[in-house]
Amino acid sequence: MSESTYRRLRAELASIENDGLYKRERPITSPQSGEIRVAINGASQPFVNLCANNYLGLADHPDIIAAAKATMDTYGYGMASVRFICGTLDLHRKLERGIADFLEMDDAILYAAAFDANGGVFEPLLTAEDAILSDSLNHASIIDGIRLCKAKRYRFANNKMADLEAVLAEAAAASPRSIVIATDGVFSMDGTIANIPDLRRLADEFDALLLVDDCHSTGILGPQGRGTAAHFGLRADIITGTLGKSLGGGAGGFVAAAQPVIDTLRQRSRPYLFSNALPPMLVGGAIKALELARAGDDLRETLRRHARYFRKGLSEAGFRLIDGEHAIIPVMLDEAQLAQDFANRLYELGVYVTGFFYPVVPRGQARIRVQMSAALSTGQLDRAIDAFTQAGRELGVIT
Repeated sequence: MSESTYRRLRAELASIENDGLYKRERPITSPQSGEIRVAINGASQPFVNLCANNYLGLADHPDIIAAAKATMDTYGYGMASVRFICGTLDLHRKLERGIADFLEMDDAILYAAAFDANGGVFEPLLTAEDAILSDSLNHASIIDGIRLCKAKRYRFANNKMADLEAVLAEAAAASPRSIVIATDGVFSMDGTIANIPDLRRLADEFDALLLVDDCHSTGILGPQGRGTAAHFGLRADIITGTLGKSLGGGAGGFVAAAQPVIDTLRQRSRPYLFSNALPPMLVGGAIKALELARAGDDLRETLRRHARYFRKGLSEAGFRLIDGEHAIIPVMLDEAQLAQDFANRLYELGVYVTGFFYPVVPRGQARIRVQMSAALSTGQLDRAIDAFTQAGRELGVIT
């Protein structure tokens, strides 16, 4: 036992608490939906849910639940193995082929989590002879994945194509074997959409591969919800994504790309090679979720309508929002403690949100990140707008 280590950790935790940066979890006692129930003092209370990634409202869809149950009855609870030993089901390949067909790629590969997909995609493909260019606001999983790779690393300012072009020229001057440009399709804290047309143009100009993390785009943007590139009528070279948001909200991630890329990942990607295969029930549920998402134009229209409605309501109340068209709606509060206080007051008013602050977002840019869902009703949105307005006036955010 190292008491000195425990003292240091307790002091660091106290500092996090004093700075208003401590994160607390609240136990939910119901399925994930537009309204959830939360355990409070031994009772279960209802809340309007504005902070789940359940964009299409599929997390409690009865058809997905039934598919997951049926799959577990047929295939059992878990695989107890990694894929290349004895952990590959015919259903794993069915889902991978379904994802590839959906995204118009040669093939796809499943991971235990989207974090693992981004963590495992760079190192097998690139060495010190290659170069990676990463948007400054990319998700932590991309940042960590790049850190695991020996390729030379470059950063470019968020969605700034002039900066990317300059960095590309610098990278190309070193004559790397391969160049990869990595970007979020939708930047999750801002809700802004990547400039795929210029990213595609520059990638082609410099003979680079374009990798797009579509975790907040799959099922939402583009025809049939095929993602950010499809939203612009274009193609990415590598798409990483998740089964834990629009596609049923369960767990698991994937990479979809050309066949040589996927085959290389199957041989060398450590999170794939050394993690248990996805449990059968998750795979069965995801197959059904993918089917529902592809046919879910009505859900996507409801989602867009909710986002417009909520943005209008908060803007008219006087809140400062980051502009955008996505279902992510950041309400800017700047200070971490204010974001905490605001989220707590909304919680008291029956609205479930989370305050985001450093290190999740830069210092001085704390916010409430609202996320719309097709599972919400207009009445629930009105209740939430009223609660935001009341809390905003009480805390001096609006007048």
